[in-house]
Amino acid sequence: MISVRRSGDRFRGGDEAAGIESRHSFSFGTFYDPDNLRFGPVLACNEERLEPGAGFDEHPHSHTEIVTWVVEGELTHRDSTGRATVVRAGDVQHLSAAGGVRHVERNDGDAPLTFLQMWLAPLDPGGEPSYTTVPGIADSTPYALPEAGAMLHVRRLADGERTAVPDAPRVYVHVVGGNVRIGDAELTPGDSARITGEVGLELVGGAGAAEVLVWELPD
Repeated sequence: MISVRRSGDRFRGGDEAAGIESRHSFSFGTFYDPDNLRFGPVLACNEERLEPGAGFDEHPHSHTEIVTWVVEGELTHRDSTGRATVVRAGDVQHLSAAGGVRHVERNDGDAPLTFLQMWLAPLDPGGEPSYTTVPGIADSTPYALPEAGAMLHVRRLADGERTAVPDAPRVYVHVVGGNVRIGDAELTPGDSARITGEVGLELVGGAGAAEVLVWELPD
């Protein structure tokens, strides 16, 4: 089964006065939909747009695997593990909140910042928080997230180029940029597909360069 969710149907959040614009693909914060709480271990897929100087002040997380993908601009991150980094487009950032961590996320640059943040439930709660950044991850290089039993694949496709969708119990596809086709569905930026029990699927690039995040997920 392939369930396509359109960009325009995401819940609009954030704080416009503070320079924060958010789009939520799952129930999040004040937005509650009992039929859209999660997909496998995926709890959230938020698109955040921060104006220069805007950001999220220090706040806590626990028992959550947080993966961030910068689309444009630079994200400044500081957390209670003592790390302070700048995450740029093409970098994969992973914060394992484990038993508890606090962090700050800001746009300290001069240009607007857009990033995707995906939250996954861990297989086992607790533990010590950890932080990883993979700079400039290459196309088709998987990033393993064993804490959630998941694997992230980054796909960049030219017009007409094809790539296999993992034959996993569940697959979550999010289009960052460009157009792609999966099965009979055409996906544009911000669209996603939740795939269950399918094998032999392909992503096909459409007009212009496409960038797609593909989560290979357990049942």
